[in-house]
Amino acid sequence: MNLNSVIAQLNWRLAIKFFDPNKKVSDSDLTLLVEALRLTPSSYGLQPWKFVIVKNPEIREKLTAASYGQKQVRDASHLIVFCAKTNLNQMDVDHYIQSTADTRGLNLEVLAGFKGILSDFINKKSKENLQIWAMKQVYIALGNLLTTCAMVDIDACPMEGFDVAVYNQILGLEKMEVTAVVVCPIGYRLEDAPEIKDKKIRFPKEELVIKI
Repeated sequence: MNLNSVIAQLNWRLAIKFFDPNKKVSDSDLTLLVEALRLTPSSYGLQPWKFVIVKNPEIREKLTAASYGQKQVRDASHLIVFCAKTNLNQMDVDHYIQSTADTRGLNLEVLAGFKGILSDFINKKSKENLQIWAMKQVYIALGNLLTTCAMVDIDACPMEGFDVAVYNQILGLEKMEVTAVVVCPIGYRLEDAPEIKDKKIRFPKEELVIKI
């Protein structure tokens, strides 16, 4: 994909609010999007998140009500709920270090220094500050999803307009020690979706980019 193609796809991308409920994302495309989420970078590589993919129509109806009636939650092919871990602790560090050792064929002793850095990071922060950090990381994954969707002609609509507590209750997220942070319906736009005719509003690069 060349530069012009990339820019064309990013210009094509819109926050679609009117999805065609009859058009579904294929299993193969959903697998691609899940892999893109899995490959998202995170600070220290700790991946303090979970991604809940909701297809069940009855649950989606309940989540629509918890999203102040925004119909894209119901009508899109799938709803992805981006969640941050709420109880980051030493076990998360141990799990990541073990995974690193297994994946790279390393002895745990080689990773002792790195483990110490991660342990200090986790154990010296308050639970509140760790929660804020984890929530910020989630938005990296959201950005990765939006770009990947654009590259394969799948519409997406990032949303913060929902009742977090109700989402957590409906999806049983507290039992998983995660909380909903942001949601993103994905699917395909209606042919006559009103936002299609609106020009994208972006400030010129001269206004946004500072070169030093």
